[in-house]
Amino acid sequence: MRLSRPLAVTLGGLALAVITVGPASAAQGSFVWVGPKGTAYAIQNPPDRKCLDMAQEARGPQNSTKKALVVYSKQKCKGTARRLGPGHSAPGSVRFASVVFNPR
Repeated sequence: MRLSRPLAVTLGGLALAVITVGPASAAQGSFVWVGPKGTAYAIQNPPDRKCLDMAQEARGPQNSTKKALVVYSKQKCKGTARRLGPGHSAPGSVRFASVVFNPR
């Protein structure tokens, strides 16, 4: 009995820490873009400040998150950059190869 209470307190504290840190490290909302053959793709609650490379053709970015993002013309967040504020989108002709959410 004595051992189970400290273990429960420790696990409860760990769960609280994960819940508290989780939302702060993600751009809440969705990021939508158009891929090959006009298929729409989306990421829910993407991670902050992590460069994500697109595996295939990507165009027409739509930022429906609560934070700004930057799309880049080349992978590894290089090349021409285009910043999109929360709730903004770029024309379907805008192609990109990588994206970072909540950039510094």
